[in-house]
Amino acid sequence: MESRPCFKLRLQSLLLGPLLRVLFRPRIEGLDHVPASGAAIVAGNHLSFSDHFLMPAVLRRRITFLAKAEYFTGPGLKGRLTAFFFRSAGQIPVDRTGKEAGQAAIREGLGVLGRDELLGIYPEGTRSHDGRLYKGKVGVAVMALRAGVPVVPCAMIGTFEAQPPGRKIPRLHPVVIRFGEPLDFSRYAGMEGEKAVLRAVTDEIMYAILSLSGQEYVDRYAAEVKAEEAERAAKGPRFPRRPSR
Repeated sequence: MESRPCFKLRLQSLLLGPLLRVLFRPRIEGLDHVPASGAAIVAGNHLSFSDHFLMPAVLRRRITFLAKAEYFTGPGLKGRLTAFFFRSAGQIPVDRTGKEAGQAAIREGLGVLGRDELLGIYPEGTRSHDGRLYKGKVGVAVMALRAGVPVVPCAMIGTFEAQPPGRKIPRLHPVVIRFGEPLDFSRYAGMEGEKAVLRAVTDEIMYAILSLSGQEYVDRYAAEVKAEEAERAAKGPRFPRRPSR
């Protein structure tokens, strides 16, 4: 059982890391802000499917992301390859359906932090479909306060242009991966049950990401906006009625 994490780390650093660095040649800023040891959360914006692999490729430590279970269960060769790469990058599947989805993700995340590892989180909960930064969900705050760990904000810049939604093969485009100073929320210790505190912590994290990325901010959940736009698209264009004669 002990060899599996080591295998993931070795595969990430020997195979995925060099390959992605050669293809994208990312500029890395603030890497020293990521703690060299101990538990911490790295919270980033989420612009592209490529984000799942680029951030782990540049880190000096293994990082575990909570990824949606669908990435591990796809059919055919493509599905198997996708699952292989996600597992090799240290990501674990989380079922995001049902009432207990949020609690399951928190349990998995706290388990990672309990092993003094790095946990990667996208507080928006889904990829941005238009390149803007959306309101963060409070799960990141719950985990940060319960585990008593720092949160390192991270901004992925240029990955939306490299691989926007719907594009299967990334195009070569300049990418910047920028890490900010760790955020300390020890002043809120023991207050993870208070909604106002969770919202304040989450908003502080999102503001730090925004400051690093320079994105336009939308004070709404991305999933809600996506659903509304999909509903409008399904209804089709509306044409004005012709006046009756």
